[in-house]
Amino acid sequence: MSRGEWRGGDGLRRGVYVLPNLITSGGLFAGFHSIASTYNGNFERAAIAIVVGAILDGLDGRIARMTHTTTRFGVEYDSLADLVTFGVAPAFLVYGWALSGFGRWGWLAAFLFLICGALRLARYNVQINTAEKGKFNGLPIPAAAVFVASMILLHYYLGGMGGFKHFAVLLAIYVLAFLMVSTIKFNAFKDLEPFRRRPFNTLVVFIFLAMLLVAEPQVMIFIFASSYIVSGPVGEVVDMIRRRRRKHVEGEKPAHGDDAHTEDPR
Repeated sequence: MSRGEWRGGDGLRRGVYVLPNLITSGGLFAGFHSIASTYNGNFERAAIAIVVGAILDGLDGRIARMTHTTTRFGVEYDSLADLVTFGVAPAFLVYGWALSGFGRWGWLAAFLFLICGALRLARYNVQINTAEKGKFNGLPIPAAAVFVASMILLHYYLGGMGGFKHFAVLLAIYVLAFLMVSTIKFNAFKDLEPFRRRPFNTLVVFIFLAMLLVAEPQVMIFIFASSYIVSGPVGEVVDMIRRRRRKHVEGEKPAHGDDAHTEDPR
């Protein structure tokens, strides 16, 4: 252990590493840029800034894990940056873009998105050492924010202009808020190892998806975000069906065994 570096009771290093925290600062800047763009009425640029912030958020955590530079300061700073970039910025953006026309229900939806995102981050920090490995407990706030941004990018891609008032957007925000504070499991993708050997078909699939993303980024970002959000509830339903089938099979086994060993009293 180098001089000036020590560990706390949670196993995380104390101190500051420049590279991962610099990337986190970039994500925070993206959130601020999104808020400023929304204030100026440029909703498309604000949505792009949130997507950039999500990319930087994924990079800082992965780089910190790969270089073993995870610190308590970095964890706390990342959470504060996430609250701005994926909580305040998308709530402010979707309110200005679509929800302001709904009056009280609109600003309540935007605030609910923000407060549920904050609760989601607080719960994640508390459960960081006890949560199931490879799973998120509730919808991650960056995924919710990217979905909000993807709706706006798709709107402009399809020829929309300015704001967009639709009940589906209001409903989507309430659903996202609920998913963030729910106990539904979502894949964390932290077990992905980019330098691990994979089958050849895996490379082909990734190249094909990358080509689609480059060709139609607005459409693909919306599809990716929507698919990830749906994957949580669908996975819960599938697991519930499997558990019921397993219990049903286990409940039938003793009955069949008793019938097989029953002798005729005559």
